[in-house]
Amino acid sequence: MSYNPLVSIIIPTYNRADKLTDAIESALNQSYKNIQVIVIDDGSTDHTRDLVKKYPEIEYHWQKNGGQAAARNAGLKRAKGAVVASLDSDDIWYPDFLTRCVEKLETEELDFVFANWDQDVKVGESWDFLSNDPFLKPHHKNIKNHWANLDDKELRNLFIKSCPSPSSAVVIRKSSIVSGWDEQINIGDDWCMYLEMILSKKCHAAYTLDRLWRKRIDEINIYDGRKWSEILEFLYIADLKIKMDKFKHLLTSDELKILQQRYMASLVELSKHNLLREFNIPHSYHLLKRSFAIDVSFTLRTIPNIFMKGLEGKMKKFFRRKAKLNH
Repeated sequence: MSYNPLVSIIIPTYNRADKLTDAIESALNQSYKNIQVIVIDDGSTDHTRDLVKKYPEIEYHWQKNGGQAAARNAGLKRAKGAVVASLDSDDIWYPDFLTRCVEKLETEELDFVFANWDQDVKVGESWDFLSNDPFLKPHHKNIKNHWANLDDKELRNLFIKSCPSPSSAVVIRKSSIVSGWDEQINIGDDWCMYLEMILSKKCHAAYTLDRLWRKRIDEINIYDGRKWSEILEFLYIADLKIKMDKFKHLLTSDELKILQQRYMASLVELSKHNLLREFNIPHSYHLLKRSFAIDVSFTLRTIPNIFMKGLEGKMKKFFRRKAKLNH
């Protein structure tokens, strides 16, 4: 097996000329040099095209706006490498990101690997994202030589509940990808792609808590730029419904139950938001009705839990503000 495979780097972008340069240069400045860099311009109306002209070593392709999944798939079609990595155009890889990830991927013949990152915030300093991830934390005890390996059962359990690996974190074997990124998905197209791979066959992966890249945020991020109510509506309701329908033949009854309960809890939480924040009683009722249609008893148990969770959150904010004022 070659430990120096060609890595195809896909950079999807849309009106990111102000940040795209940093992403491109972080890809070109990798200590790992056997790379193909593909920029897919998803219908930008800014000066992205002129900006990319400064980098003749990069492949640039413009397409009509179709969303991040369509842009990634366009890059995948042009990828010549046996290994693929998708770098969001507002993110930055540190110089050894690919070297570290490709070495782990190839040495142990894994399907994919992912790396921890510095998470930017709107106010304050960036922070270590994965070290305290509640779903990933049980696996930290298995870290050896900076990496923790995940077998097929661990991956199924983890990715049914969570997605600890955003696109820029992942280096993946091209042959392990089943059908690419689902273009129906609103937000979690990467999560859906990993799930399809993990559910379709026995996969093996690994992650490191070493922070090898930086995730930047602004008002137009697909996830971080949205309000929580939009995350509920798109990621945990609309997208989750697509995944349940798409993968129902691959899910165990227990796995399907986990997804259904997350779906119902999100319906209840969004119903509460529409009732108390938007004063939209008809839509609030409609959302609750959808949850009741799946499981009446679970919905009835979830309603008070969601309201108590919201109250606890408000109380914590109140006491934090009070503590600041006292100081």
